[in-house]
Amino acid sequence: MRADLPAASPVTAAGDATVFVIDDDPLTLGALSSLFRSVGLGVKVFASATELLEYPLPAVTSCLVSDIRLPRLSGFDLQAELGRLGINMPIIFITGHGDVPMSVKAMKAGAFDFLTKPFREQDILDTVAKALERDQKRRSEERYNSRLRERFESLTARERQTMAMVTAGLLNKQVADKIGISEVTVKMHRGHVMRKMGTRSLADLVLFAEKLGIRGREMND
Repeated sequence: MRADLPAASPVTAAGDATVFVIDDDPLTLGALSSLFRSVGLGVKVFASATELLEYPLPAVTSCLVSDIRLPRLSGFDLQAELGRLGINMPIIFITGHGDVPMSVKAMKAGAFDFLTKPFREQDILDTVAKALERDQKRRSEERYNSRLRERFESLTARERQTMAMVTAGLLNKQVADKIGISEVTVKMHRGHVMRKMGTRSLADLVLFAEKLGIRGREMND
């Protein structure tokens, strides 16, 4: 249980998600756009990878469906550039010239999936649905971690010390001896930590400390 931090929300409704599609074949772009829109997904199409990079990507659940063989910037080059920019939406590669080495290269580089044309409409719809689910969960987790970090940063230096030691299993008396303060003061700091972190139990606080990477860590006074 995540104390009173909002839990990850369920998979987004289709209308809240966007599929970005890149292909230099207008017929493929049109067909994929119509297919995704038919199930209620938002769609934005591009004829080249460069066009996508020039587009201000909205902060919504999304995935990318891209041909590998593109003019100027290939799908692989685009994948590398998106990674460099810190854009982590799932990428589904499609190609009419696929082979095993190409698919292995794509997957090793972090692609979500690799489909060879011609593919069944249901296959790509299923793949896109799974990619959107992964992206939605990632975004939800990032928001959760951001809120957790904000709460941790609201703690004083002494409260952070107390949290690190208490969640490592030290008793109040041991924390007091280690820091050089009274046990009563440790209890006070511990209460402040629990309140500011929005947790009701030590077990939840331990989970928070694990996520923050501070459990048992030496914290500066």
